[in-house]
Amino acid sequence: MRIGARLRQLREKKGLSQGDIEAATGLLRCYTSRVENGHTVPSLETLERFASALEIPLYMLFYEGDAQPELTPRPPLEHPSADGLEPQEREDGKFLLKLRSLLGSIAPTDRESLLATARRMASQ
Repeated sequence: MRIGARLRQLREKKGLSQGDIEAATGLLRCYTSRVENGHTVPSLETLERFASALEIPLYMLFYEGDAQPELTPRPPLEHPSADGLEPQEREDGKFLLKLRSLLGSIAPTDRESLLATARRMASQ
């Protein structure tokens, strides 16, 4: 399935012109044309704008049926002790995941300062 063809299909089904999409999204009509004809691949953010303009959920751009797709059930989560880790190891893992997330969001110079301090503390 080509996303451009699906976008055109949904737009025409709603009775909207490319100009209507331009007014609703702020994207130029010629850009919509390029997407619909397969000359441009839109980003996910742009697809969200198209879905919003068409007043449909984003998944409908990728799903060709008219009804909502069937959801397959997720397998049940295993009991926490089934992973073989002790409670302290799980807590350490949670801490490291949080630390990784936080380190990824600070400025590189601050990260270097923090790591230099940690290295000095570890060597003492």
